[in-house]
Amino acid sequence: MPRLDGVLETALYVGDMVRARQFFEEVMGLSAFTADQRMTAYDAGGGTILLLFLQGATTETVVLPDSMGTIPPHDGNGPVHMAFAVSADELAEWEQHLTGHGVEIEGQTHWTRGGHSLYFRDPDGHLLELASPGVWPNY
Repeated sequence: MPRLDGVLETALYVGDMVRARQFFEEVMGLSAFTADQRMTAYDAGGGTILLLFLQGATTETVVLPDSMGTIPPHDGNGPVHMAFAVSADELAEWEQHLTGHGVEIEGQTHWTRGGHSLYFRDPDGHLLELASPGVWPNY
């Protein structure tokens, strides 16, 4: 069986790209690799990419220039969940930072392996998590 090397990209579908960019850049501190009206790509740390797609803007096949290929259509809606890895030492600072930006902490979990999680929502209602090591057997 061939081996997987990890999850490279995670995608969220947003209703307002300007509002989403403002949140992920100003509140979450991410920097965009590339951005246009339908998509923004961020370095999410650890070799992973967070993709934001404007809802409904990726329902047609994208033909790349110079015969590089195509990207099949995709889309999504409704609140989904994703987690960012953070150090345990920075969780309290993250909580202060988020509440200082008016972001409500909806939940906190202290996991049996020693990890801790903070849960909050982005402007599109996606449930975001900041998780410290000890949440999963491999993290």
